[in-house]
Amino acid sequence: MHDPLEPLAPTLEAPLSEALADPLGGSAASPPAFDLDDPSLYLNREISLLEFNERVLAEAQDARNPLLERVKFLAITASNMDEFYAKRVGWLKRLRKSDPRMTTVDGLTVTEQLSHVLRRCSEIRQAIDECWERELAPALAANGIRILRFAELDAEARERITLYFQRAIFPVLTPLVVDPSHPFPFISSGSLSLGVNVRHPVSGQERFARVKVPENRPRFVEAGENRFVFLEDVIASHLHFLFPGMEITGWFGLRVIRDAEIGTPGEDASDLLEVIETELRRRRLNEAVSLFVSGALPPTQLELLLEELGLSDEDALISDGPLDLADLMQIGSLPIAELSFPPFVPAVPSVFLGVNDPASLFAAIRERDILVHHPYESFDATVARFIDEAADDPSVLAIKQTLYRTSPDSPILDALIEAAGKGKQVAVLVELTARFDEANNIEWARKLEDAGVHVAYGMPELKIHCKISLVVREEASGVTMYAHIGTGNYNSRTARLYTDLGLFTADPRICADLIQVFNHLTGYSERIETRELLVAPNSLRSGLAGRLRREIEHARAGVPARVIFKINALEDREFTKLLYEASQAGVRVDLIVRGICRLRPGIPGLSGNVRVVSVLGRFLEHSRLYWFANDGQPEVYFGSADLMKRNLDERIEVLTPVHRPELREQLESMLTLMLDDRRQGWTLIDSAWTRDVAAPARGTHAELLSQAPFS
Repeated sequence: MHDPLEPLAPTLEAPLSEALADPLGGSAASPPAFDLDDPSLYLNREISLLEFNERVLAEAQDARNPLLERVKFLAITASNMDEFYAKRVGWLKRLRKSDPRMTTVDGLTVTEQLSHVLRRCSEIRQAIDECWERELAPALAANGIRILRFAELDAEARERITLYFQRAIFPVLTPLVVDPSHPFPFISSGSLSLGVNVRHPVSGQERFARVKVPENRPRFVEAGENRFVFLEDVIASHLHFLFPGMEITGWFGLRVIRDAEIGTPGEDASDLLEVIETELRRRRLNEAVSLFVSGALPPTQLELLLEELGLSDEDALISDGPLDLADLMQIGSLPIAELSFPPFVPAVPSVFLGVNDPASLFAAIRERDILVHHPYESFDATVARFIDEAADDPSVLAIKQTLYRTSPDSPILDALIEAAGKGKQVAVLVELTARFDEANNIEWARKLEDAGVHVAYGMPELKIHCKISLVVREEASGVTMYAHIGTGNYNSRTARLYTDLGLFTADPRICADLIQVFNHLTGYSERIETRELLVAPNSLRSGLAGRLRREIEHARAGVPARVIFKINALEDREFTKLLYEASQAGVRVDLIVRGICRLRPGIPGLSGNVRVVSVLGRFLEHSRLYWFANDGQPEVYFGSADLMKRNLDERIEVLTPVHRPELREQLESMLTLMLDDRRQGWTLIDSAWTRDVAAPARGTHAELLSQAPFS
């Protein structure tokens, strides 16, 4: 069997470069035959996700980016890798225990995947360390930003930091020694610790101790203007305060990443909130996945750590550099304009500037659908204002809202609480199982309930991932509904970092469909019946697949056929297979994929009509958009769903059509810009991502910033 991690030759003899000269893959009389069920046609999900992290790392390595932005990209890569270990490596390890020979879509067994993944992870971790030590730290120093060792400071700075240690750090620390009366301490996931070797000066008896580096102190301690010391170095330089009279014979840094999975509530869960709270408490006790160590570590202590954590040698990564470089975001956020991207203020669309009261705002939406594109256009002045005006407007009867992830200081949640206090019917669907946001969502759910909001948590077996709001208003002509459907979470913080689309509409057909969605989520029904919206798990897969098959029929009939999908992930096997079929039929397929992509493009006779690009840069591409040529009458949908099995079959997702021609044209212009982007764009050929390292400095994000506002 062909190794799914290796490039697939388009023919047995011809190299890929020759075959690409004929995009349809040879003569029409004898095209190469492909079995679309062959696992080698499908790229591995885990490796594809790691390749996305490598593309983010490449932004940190790219000298065309401002220096502090490169530091941020490195921090993001480190954070992404932690999440990968917790989610994906943890999943593979659990699966290996239950069924080590089970194969996934790409034909690799779980054991084979884990081996490939751990090797690739080690390579990326090494590249992260090298980028910091060899590129970014020296470049920061050359620009007057120095990360020093405590011992390198002058006497005055050392004295000042010692005083800071005694007052602000020392009281927080708790040394935990390991001996017959003190068991090995529990090490929480992601926390940074010092492993300390302590020896009694008289008896010579040695002990191992663990000192947790406090997470509520800045990781980089200021030692003067743009001079910093790692917090763990400050602690290590003052260990004599923690172990008075003892000899410190050595120390090293260590981190543990644990499995992030929490139990799935069963259908008989009587109180979903309490179940998730319980599972969240258990998460901290999940099995360890990996051990990261920095510094001199005696083999006996490494053996002790691995044994206590239930890990093997393959799970340990040892380096000389600092751990947890996700904290470099503190350095990357320094307010130094010349080393950062130019600042921007999100634009406010003219339609929102021209209204001063709720009645005018709702009248504007009633007049025509409005499209907003974040972060280029303000989230607070559009989406948050929509909910705020609805909360304040005496004519509004009800507000319905889904919440997947939101910021702790969310103005939308404050507005919903205010609306309930004014006697409006407010219903909020809170997704309690949004990974890593469970605790935040539980806290908000309780606050909403205490304020009199009707809070529901959906169904235990289906996550509520759709991004929808509905406002019901009493007007002279009768009850009128207004909706917002988006691709992003109702989170004002990430709205400045993620690219997302939103549609405001009073279209009675769309609003009626949303009523069906909300009633299904809060009530009791077998399925969601809609006419305009594509909703998972009922009509979204079939709706998209049907439109793609229509393009296939057009191509076979000689009609120009094309689709453009902008998504975060192409993971679903059946959709990947259908895209292969579309390419073979002559449909032009353009995919803008941020992360996972199972499809191998550019293979003659199979995917010669497929182009796959990935756009990375200042903002995280997060919007999902589906464009179909439809014989000259384009259809466009956007919403919350990626082409992943979980989105298509295992979540509540919503895609909305875009009816206004000028809005479709606006979206088509954005897609074209991204497909043609040589600065931020990466291209996937077969199984290898490449980009133009000499491209001009202006890419998609800079271009769209210059064009805002859009509507």
